[in-house]
Amino acid sequence: MSKNIVLIGFMGVGKGRTARTLAEKTGRFAVDCDDLIESFTNKKVKKVFAKFGESRFRELEREVALWLEKSVKNTVVSTGGGFLQVPNLSKIGTVIYLHADFDKILQSITKHPNAKKKIKKRPLLQDLDKARALLATRLPLYRAVADHEISVAGKSIEDVADEIYQLLS
Repeated sequence: MSKNIVLIGFMGVGKGRTARTLAEKTGRFAVDCDDLIESFTNKKVKKVFAKFGESRFRELEREVALWLEKSVKNTVVSTGGGFLQVPNLSKIGTVIYLHADFDKILQSITKHPNAKKKIKKRPLLQDLDKARALLATRLPLYRAVADHEISVAGKSIEDVADEIYQLLS
């Protein structure tokens, strides 16, 4: 496991928590692409969307992707839901698609102790019908760019991290 591990998947599927757990298991660092964008812009993702729009946010993701490719090694990278669109994704590391169906994702988010905050910070989750359609559109794209796919439905974060660790060991 010398390459970066890049976790992709729809918003709310647990990429960030899985990255932190996997990093702890492997002795790596974990970085979150949305956190990098927030640091770079000094604005929350929601504010970037509101002030500059989704197209600017996607440009920032591409900038982060280039930085990751050139500067980051042996790290677990959690991405935003649309990060699969960056052209150099496969050059950043081994891509793992974390998958669950929309209802399972929504159920997981709404059961979280900070559910209102988690939903509020995701601009593309404000309209559930649009979000459901977005996942349907992205599903074949996630699968096309992933080196591996792992279903997270009904699994703990620890179990998902263990499965990734076993897969890549």
